[in-house]
Amino acid sequence: MQYKKVKKGIFKSRPNRFIAFVMIDGVVETCHVKNTGRCKELLIPGVTVYLEEHNNPKRKTKYSVIGVQKGSRMINMDSQAPNKVVYEWLQSGGLFPDIKLIKPEKTYGNSRFDFYVETRNKQIFIEVKGVTLEEDGIVRFPDAPTERGLKHINGLISCISEGYEAYIIFVIQMKDVKYFEPNDITHPAFGEALREAEKKGVHILALDCDVEINKLNIRKNVMVKL
Repeated sequence: MQYKKVKKGIFKSRPNRFIAFVMIDGVVETCHVKNTGRCKELLIPGVTVYLEEHNNPKRKTKYSVIGVQKGSRMINMDSQAPNKVVYEWLQSGGLFPDIKLIKPEKTYGNSRFDFYVETRNKQIFIEVKGVTLEEDGIVRFPDAPTERGLKHINGLISCISEGYEAYIIFVIQMKDVKYFEPNDITHPAFGEALREAEKKGVHILALDCDVEINKLNIRKNVMVKL
C-alpha cells in the first residue's frame, strides 16, 4: 500500500488518543493519530514522526500520524494499514494461490472478521491484528487489554468447529524482528486464548513488513512463540 503525500515532523505531545501536537515546518499542528492504542513507547516528545497530508477541506485536521522513528527502526503505526496490506497480499496469492473470493468485514455468528476467503475447496475466516510493540527485537500483542481481541479468537474457534478454516494474522508494522509472542504480562487471558486456539486448529501467522516513508508491504513470515 502507498500513501499519497507524506511529511516529516517532530512529535510534541498527545493530549488524548485521537490527536497529537506535531511540529511541522516550524509550526505546531494538531494532527489525527491513526492508532488508538497507547503507543507510549513510540510517541515520545522529540521523536521524528511521519504524517499523511490530506487535502480534504471537510477534515478537522490536515495531517494524520502514520509512522514513527524508534532509534534506527521505522515503524508504521497506522491501524488501518494492516488490513490493507493483507488484502493486497491475499490478492497476490500470498496465502492461497487459488483464491476465488475475498470478502472484507464478514459477519459470522456474533463476530465480524476482517476477511472471508474462498478457494476451490476451502472456506476461510481471517482476523488481522497490527503489531507495533517491540522490545529488543521481540514483538508482542496486545499493548493494552483487548476484550474485542478475545472475542475474535473465540469466534475463530467456533468457525473451526463448523468446518471452516481460520487464521489470525499478526501484521508486524516493521521489519528485522526476532520473533512474535503474545503479551502475557499485559493481557494473560489473550495469550491463553491464543494458545487454546492453536490447539483447536486456528492457524496463527506473524508477518513483518517493508516500511518506507510512504509505503508498507508484507515482507515475510516471522517466528511465532506461544
